[in-house]
Amino acid sequence: MSLAYVIVAVLTAAWVGFSGFSLLRRADFVTEPLVEYGVPRSWWTPLGLAKSAGAIGLLAGLAVPALGIAAGIALVLYFLGAVFTVLRARSYKTVAFPILYLAPIVATLSLGYAA
Repeated sequence: MSLAYVIVAVLTAAWVGFSGFSLLRRADFVTEPLVEYGVPRSWWTPLGLAKSAGAIGLLAGLAVPALGIAAGIALVLYFLGAVFTVLRARSYKTVAFPILYLAPIVATLSLGYAA
């Protein structure tokens, strides 16, 4: 396991975990776009829990690599869904935001695979 992988995995987990926590506490900067995209409020808690579980899974992957891989794949699917949701809502100016989460997750998976 390389130092680069550990650093990227921890930073990615913190980034995604912050996003999950922000959604769970209903921060305006997270919920206002969700309303704009048409995401039902009843989905917000499960989505926040999914992000948080993914972040925990990335950290657990430092000890059990299979968990990190599973969490990384799940988060890639999650944020691809987010990109699709933004595009479906025709909010092209904000499509970069889910990609900003997707990129470090892909980097974490790549570094984990290379290690």
